[in-house]
Amino acid sequence: MPHAWTHHLRRRWLTLSVLACLTIALPVGCSKLEQKERELVFRIEPGTARWFSGLPQGLEERVLEAAEFVDGESLHAWWWPAARRDAPALLYLHGSRWNLTGQLFRIEQLHALGFSVLAIDYRGFGQSSGELPSETSVYEDARIAWRHLAELQPNAHKRFIYGHSLGGAVAVQLAEELHNAPRQAQAGGLIIESTFTSLADVADAMTRTPLSLRWLLSQKFDSLSKIGQVGVPVLIAHGTDDRYVPSRFSEELFAAASEPKQLLLIEGGTHNNSLRMGRSEYLRAMQALFQAPAGISIGFN
Repeated sequence: MPHAWTHHLRRRWLTLSVLACLTIALPVGCSKLEQKERELVFRIEPGTARWFSGLPQGLEERVLEAAEFVDGESLHAWWWPAARRDAPALLYLHGSRWNLTGQLFRIEQLHALGFSVLAIDYRGFGQSSGELPSETSVYEDARIAWRHLAELQPNAHKRFIYGHSLGGAVAVQLAEELHNAPRQAQAGGLIIESTFTSLADVADAMTRTPLSLRWLLSQKFDSLSKIGQVGVPVLIAHGTDDRYVPSRFSEELFAAASEPKQLLLIEGGTHNNSLRMGRSEYLRAMQALFQAPAGISIGFN
């Protein structure tokens, strides 16, 4: 019974917190409410994840600088090249709460599929320097990291964007931007896992209250309105037992996406283990979806 009560409270945290913030913030202005909202959306856990046991051999730490940054800002990144020199390269965009140290298990799985992986912490996460993240700032961080990946893998057909959970919304935004800016370094494909249609939709699903949070949220992360314009093959994966983000959101995204596309529902997969549980399905889907349109072999192991 205590576990059920804890789960109930966890599902209601966003509604209760935002309503409390609204009561406090209205007298002092909307900026205070927006700051509290961003704290709740990103839920940054400081320090090192308790399950992190160190960097694997071959993984390099990097610091990415950019003209867009003000003094004291930078992106901390991991670059893990694959054994094959010209392997497909992937930009890894994580979700809320955990920094890179909490993401290593999934990065290891993607690397094992044959990718070289560039993973970043958004400003405000981990060792990346900067203030509290926002929807605007994480989109900018993804653009900066993508420019760096384009230097590491010059072949556009071998560059991929991957986003998990909230990072899926960042990945969709980046893919749409690249498609609409032909002079930018293009992508060969988009992979999103355990993600959602919009932040308002997932907040309403988690809280299960009659009051929608849609009108309160300044952070939109509206992937549903963008995914039809990404202009690259799209692989959408989701575990059917995801307690936090229902898999129906991925089904809605799939319906809105343009061809070529593929939906991969991992039976029994949760919010965090679908890549591990569905490794063989992932591999087959990637090979089928991403090789054929480019007309080349992308060389997964």
